[in-house]
Amino acid sequence: MIKKHIQPDHYTYPFLLKACTKLSWIKMGCQVHGKVVKIGLESDTFVRNTLIHLNANCGSLKVARVLFEESGSRDVVAYSALTSGYARRGELETARKLFDEMPERDMVCWNVMITGYVKCGNMESARKLFDESYEKAFGMFEEMRAVGEQPDEVTMLSLLSACTDSGSLDIGERIHRSITEMGSRNLSVLLGNALVDMYAKCGYIGKAIEVFREMGEKDTSTWNSIIGGLAIHGYAKESIDLFEEMQREKTQPDEITFIGVLVACSHGGMTEKGRKCFELMRNQYGIEPNVRHYGCMVDILGRAGLLEEAFEFAESLEIESNAIIWRTLLGACRIHGNAELGKLANERLLALRHDQSGDYVLLSNIYASEGQWEGAQNVRKLMEDRGVKKETGCTLVEADFNKELVHFLFDSKSTAIPRSQTP
Repeated sequence: MIKKHIQPDHYTYPFLLKACTKLSWIKMGCQVHGKVVKIGLESDTFVRNTLIHLNANCGSLKVARVLFEESGSRDVVAYSALTSGYARRGELETARKLFDEMPERDMVCWNVMITGYVKCGNMESARKLFDESYEKAFGMFEEMRAVGEQPDEVTMLSLLSACTDSGSLDIGERIHRSITEMGSRNLSVLLGNALVDMYAKCGYIGKAIEVFREMGEKDTSTWNSIIGGLAIHGYAKESIDLFEEMQREKTQPDEITFIGVLVACSHGGMTEKGRKCFELMRNQYGIEPNVRHYGCMVDILGRAGLLEEAFEFAESLEIESNAIIWRTLLGACRIHGNAELGKLANERLLALRHDQSGDYVLLSNIYASEGQWEGAQNVRKLMEDRGVKKETGCTLVEADFNKELVHFLFDSKSTAIPRSQTP
């Protein structure tokens, strides 16, 4: 356009700036900004709003704020763009102040705040802050309903994500009822998936299956949520049955599907079925196993007491193994009382990390259960020499490991099970 000497106008630049935003090309956006200033279009409302949007979304909040403050007429679009930038950065107090200042609000503004609180909750490590962020998200939803604003699909997806991560089953059910009251009886795939995922991760398996069966359209993520949910809560046979149904329906499984299937085989003691599914993944569907699939196979063999086979399997991985695999094998050695293999697994584990007290405690307990008190004492001394302190309470150590294993296996957002909450 420039080469043909056609002069861009106030319609051209907003499109160009939106493209820069989508690509996160802040340097290119700055160059476009310079051209805008040169030809005197910076005061145009549409151009200025897209400039605020670009800078707010690409991390240049100071520039976005200056543009916002210098704007003669701040409409809902300008407020939404800047509020979204602060919310993305996790500066929710500043975002809330802007939200409260808005002369008028649309659905985008409400969703920006609700999604901001939910994402902040996902990032918070401290439990109190985690809960507070989600409470504010739900509070914002109630506030929105109180002023007569009708939530949309984006709102509901954000809230269901918060229910899933916080294990708030009661609130999740209220959100589900709200979706039904809004007339969304024929659930979209996204909303249906979110509901199945939420119920499964909160341990309400019966309701997860009910929603799953009511869905008119399903995709791979839908099947993954229900298969993984059943597997992690001990419904091994039902999980495998659904996987076979998925195959009959000609829905293509992916790598996450097979994590759920292998977990089901592990929890159900189906060693041979686990072997077959592992081969099926490779041979029929062409999915190369990753470290999580290998971890599942080590767990299947370890639970079955096939410790030597599990050890050989872990040693012969085509990819680099990680600490979780060796920790899984070490745990199996403790259960089955094999001190020699436990020692070898611990050596591999300590080569990868040596600051986790639970790793030492497991080996020490293996020696103690076998009456090898000298070995147990040596492990304790090694801990002291390395400055590793045992956390209070064995149950806590084991619970932390279970959590670690679950996050390792299900680190995809669509199938992570943070904790069970059986109604």
